[in-house]
Amino acid sequence: MRPLPDWWEPLLTRVRSARREDFTPLAPPAGAHVRRSAVLVLLGEEDGRGPDVLLLQRAATLRNHAGQPAFPGGAADPQDADAPATALREATEEVGLDPATVEVLATLPELWIPVSGYVVTPVLAWWREPHEVHPRDPAEVARVERPRIAELVDPANRLRVRHPSGFTGPAFRVRGMLVWGFTAGVLSALLEMAGWARPWPQDRVADLPVASDAPAAERDDAGRSPDRARPGGSAARASGAGGAVASTLDR
Repeated sequence: MRPLPDWWEPLLTRVRSARREDFTPLAPPAGAHVRRSAVLVLLGEEDGRGPDVLLLQRAATLRNHAGQPAFPGGAADPQDADAPATALREATEEVGLDPATVEVLATLPELWIPVSGYVVTPVLAWWREPHEVHPRDPAEVARVERPRIAELVDPANRLRVRHPSGFTGPAFRVRGMLVWGFTAGVLSALLEMAGWARPWPQDRVADLPVASDAPAAERDDAGRSPDRARPGGSAARASGAGGAVASTLDR
């Protein structure tokens, strides 16, 4: 088994003691009915080039959140033993990930998405033996990318986006994608926890286009609410240099 690279610290120690408040101040109301889901935050490395993260981009023809980048993941099935099982099953179905090549390292706090009623558990994992992955169903997943952390923290690739509702949240322009919403919020918080984040212009704010001719990834609702009941409808806003999730982009 490949040993964990040194770059996993201090992220791994930090997330093991992380609280929901490190990501979002929102919590389900007492007695609220919630639907459970999980996403896979899969970090790997190839050729000693430093860590990267597995992202997919939804097909542009989908009814909800067309073209939006996201972590693999989705709603829990009754047969799933736990959140890691959900995240790994969904990643297998979406991009052909072999679970045997993955080592789950931490389960992050549950994050509530009010607009959809989902409670989403991000599952942090090490891709011990990376292999080729691809969209299993092009009608659902358009592409799969592994942007390097160095690309995500490049100040030139960071900005904030303003949703039509007025909320703003972190975003990344990388590999021809605009990564925003829930995915960008989780990434932003993890980059801070790992000590990887670099200073970037916090006043770089762009309106999220809603015009019919805007790229689908830039005009969709926040979060990730796929046609087959995956988590969605929420995103996080990085608050100042600390990068903690402070609010949502829910409509």
